[in-house]
Amino acid sequence: MARPIIIDTDPGQDDALAILLALASPELEVLGITCVAGNVPLARTTVNARKVCELAGRQDTRVFAGASEPLSRALVTAEYVHGKTGLDGYELPEPTMALQDQAGADFIVETVMNAPANTVTLCALGPLTNLGLALKAERTMGARLREIVLMGGGLFEGGNTTPAAEFNIYVDPEAADLVMHCGAPVTMIPLDLTHQTLTSDAIIDDFRAMPNHTGPASAGLLDFFERFDVEKYGSQGGPLHDPNVIAFLLKPELYGGRLINVEIETSSELTRGMTVADWWGVTDRVKNVTYLRDVDVEGYWTLLKERLATLR
Repeated sequence: MARPIIIDTDPGQDDALAILLALASPELEVLGITCVAGNVPLARTTVNARKVCELAGRQDTRVFAGASEPLSRALVTAEYVHGKTGLDGYELPEPTMALQDQAGADFIVETVMNAPANTVTLCALGPLTNLGLALKAERTMGARLREIVLMGGGLFEGGNTTPAAEFNIYVDPEAADLVMHCGAPVTMIPLDLTHQTLTSDAIIDDFRAMPNHTGPASAGLLDFFERFDVEKYGSQGGPLHDPNVIAFLLKPELYGGRLINVEIETSSELTRGMTVADWWGVTDRVKNVTYLRDVDVEGYWTLLKERLATLR
């Protein structure tokens, strides 16, 4: 039986490949995609999510518009990484599929509360505003979730937006704080892990050589996406963050970590959005997050390439 998931996202080239991986995987049932402002404003993320669904030939996927700004802060975006459209690097046609009428947070609440308890998994690829809104609207929702798997945070790698904070958490730390303490099992995939899953010329060439439309499109997106991080970090390629969320659901044996306490800094301007991860257990705070640090990099890329090759 397929595992029901909701993807919450702000596409983003890496979000796009995560969505493609989910749609290419029969083990997962994508109940819907909720969009949030993050990498680019909401008007762009809602278009981008539908473009990706149509690239995969999955116009049946329901896409919802969510929050256009964080719970209590001004929006910060990342066009300097993802380009003006958020999907720079490959020209995808404008989508023909319509947005759903329901608000993203309302869809999350309704879906989770009407499903059998502990069955729905939330896959969060961007700022956590939609999840925060849903949790504020229905305080018992967290206890009904099977799991929240999110890409965000960092400890050993520091931050990628400030010295202390990773982008997704920095944009809406108040929402992230709600998620960390919502009562659901939370799995965090931080920069400490994603900075290991680097692109390379050979990997991008493998996508470009696929005899379908999705492979070359993915290669174009990766070509553009990696340029920022290659320049920033001096690495061989750029870290492909978000598909790790979906890959973890498909093949958890590729990943390793431990259950620890994670708190979110919301009050300090210096360390806003920092994920204070107690990896070494130096406090007696409640362990609330499975913090993943290790990944089989070859297995990750093999999974991604094999699955995307099955799409149109």
